[in-house]
Amino acid sequence: MTRERLKGPQGQRGVSLFGLLFWAIVVGFVALLGMRVLPTVNEFLTIQKAVNKAALEGGNTVAGIRAVFERQKEVEYAIQSISSKELDITKENDHVVVRFAYDKEIEVMSPVFLLIKYEGRSP
Repeated sequence: MTRERLKGPQGQRGVSLFGLLFWAIVVGFVALLGMRVLPTVNEFLTIQKAVNKAALEGGNTVAGIRAVFERQKEVEYAIQSISSKELDITKENDHVVVRFAYDKEIEVMSPVFLLIKYEGRSP
């Protein structure tokens, strides 16, 4: 038996240059989206934390809740998309509930943008 016959019908296996380039582009695009989106997710989580603190420490007045949120905004440099005027403050079952919603537009590449709608509320 010759060597070729022992090798079998499998032949050569592996990733072609075209396949490697395709997956490099896909991984690069996902990494680009991640780098652009993660800061906005961090900002949302920071806003959520500030809203929860404002609802707990702001008392029962709208002005008090807005003041606590503004103090948190001054401390947390990440909050830029929303101000205390945009908070929706209501009472539900004798508890203060603070809601917020905002849109974040992220440029992926020059004519292409990604729109993310964030919304949240205090517990």
